[in-house]
Amino acid sequence: MALCFHWVDTNYSTNPTAGIMRGSEQLPWPLRALFKMSVDVYTFGLNHVSAPVSVRERVAMPLEVIKPALEGLRSTFGERVKEAAILSTCNRTELYCAADPDVSLHLPRWMADFNQLDARHLQPHLYQHHHNEAVRHAFRVASGLDSMVLGEPQILGQMKEAVRAAEQAGGLGTLLHQLFQRTFSVAKEVRSQTAIGAHSVSMAAAAVRLAERVFGDISDTRVLFIGAGEMIELCATHFAALNPAQMTVANRTVERAETLASRFMARTLKLSELPQSLEQFDIVVSCTASSLPILGLGMVERVTRARRHRPMVMVDLAVPRDIETEVGRLDDVYLYTVDDLGRMVQTGTDARRAAVVQAEAIIETRVQHFMHWLQNRDIVPAIVNIHEQADQLKQHELERARRLLAKGTAPDEVMEILAHSLTQKYIHGSLAALNRSDAQQREQLLDLLPRLLPGSERRR
Repeated sequence: MALCFHWVDTNYSTNPTAGIMRGSEQLPWPLRALFKMSVDVYTFGLNHVSAPVSVRERVAMPLEVIKPALEGLRSTFGERVKEAAILSTCNRTELYCAADPDVSLHLPRWMADFNQLDARHLQPHLYQHHHNEAVRHAFRVASGLDSMVLGEPQILGQMKEAVRAAEQAGGLGTLLHQLFQRTFSVAKEVRSQTAIGAHSVSMAAAAVRLAERVFGDISDTRVLFIGAGEMIELCATHFAALNPAQMTVANRTVERAETLASRFMARTLKLSELPQSLEQFDIVVSCTASSLPILGLGMVERVTRARRHRPMVMVDLAVPRDIETEVGRLDDVYLYTVDDLGRMVQTGTDARRAAVVQAEAIIETRVQHFMHWLQNRDIVPAIVNIHEQADQLKQHELERARRLLAKGTAPDEVMEILAHSLTQKYIHGSLAALNRSDAQQREQLLDLLPRLLPGSERRR
C-alpha cells in the first residue's frame, strides 16, 4: 500500500525552476529557502487488482496490529517518517505516510520484513502513488471507485477506522488529518450526487447466488455464519430474505453471536463446537479476523464422509482466509473465496459508466482544491525562514554599525558603510548564481530575479 505526495514538483518539463533545483546551493538565499521546503507523502501497498488473495492475506493487518505496525515503521525510519496511517481490508493493505523522499525506496523491504516475507515475492504486487496521484487515489478508494464491488459503502467506514487507529497510535499530523477529512467529504459528495452504488451486486448477494446455483431453493438448507462482523451481518440479511430452514451464528465472542442471531431468530454455536456440528450445515459463510484457518482440511474431510456426498457450499470472505485452500479440492465441496465473488460482481458496468464519469469529475476538482491548499501550506515555513534570515542579517549589520559609532566614527560614514554592506549582501547571492550558472539556468534566473530585486529590469 502506498501513497506519495511531492510538495515540490520534480517534473522538469513543467516546472520553470526545475533546471536550477539540482544546483540550488548556487541560488540567492531567498530561493534556497524555498527549495529546501520539500515534503513527500506516499501511498504504498497492494489491492485485489495487483495481488491475489494468497498474497493479500500475508500482509493483511487486523486493527490490533495497526498500532504495532505504525510503531515499527517509526522505529525503522525515525524522523524520516513524519505521519503515517494503515488501511487494511480483505481487498487492500495500504500505507499512507508523510515522509522524506528516500523512504519510498525502502517501504517494500519494510512491509516484507514486518510480515516475514521475501521482498522479491511481494514486490511485483506493490504500487506507489505520489503528489496529486496520491490524493486522487485516496479520494477514489473512499468513494468506492477502487473497490472490487464498484461503489460499495463499507470501504468508507473501514478507512475511518484506520484513521482512528492512526490517531490513537499518534501517527497523524496536520497533513494526513487534512487529507483524510477531505477524503471523507469527497466520498460523501460522490455518493450523494451520483448513482455510483446503483445497479451493483454486493458480495453478500453474490454469496446467495452461488448457493442458489448449487441448491436451487435455499429454503431447504441450513446456513452457518462464522463471525459476527459487518460482512456477516450483510450476508445474514440476504440469506434471511430467502427463509432458509435454519440459520446459525458461530463466533469467538458468544455475546456478539447472540446479538446478531437475535435479529434473525437464528441459533448460536461456539467455535469449539464446530468439529461436532459442522456436518449438519449445507452452506457455510465465514468472515473473521483470525490469523489462522478455522476450518481445516481434516475437519472438512470427516464432515463430507458424514454427509454421505451431500454437497456443501463454503464461502470464505476472510483475508487471511478462514478455510484452508485444500478444502476446495474435496468432492462435493464448493469453496469460493472473496476473489471468486469479486469476479461475479463485476456486472452492470455499462449501467454505472455515467456515474463513474461523474464521480471522477468530482474527484478531479477536489484534488485540485487540495493541491492548492497544500501548496499554500508548504510556502509558509519558507516565508518564516526568509524573515528569520533577513532579521539575522539586519541584527548583524546594526551591531557592526553601533561598534563603529562607539569608536567615534562619524555617523554619516557609518550610514554609508551600513548601506553598502546591506546592499552587497542583498545582491551577492544573485550575482554569484548568475556567474556560476549555465545557459539554461541563467535564462531561468533572469526570469526569476526581477521578482526578488524590486526595481530591477531584465537586461539581455
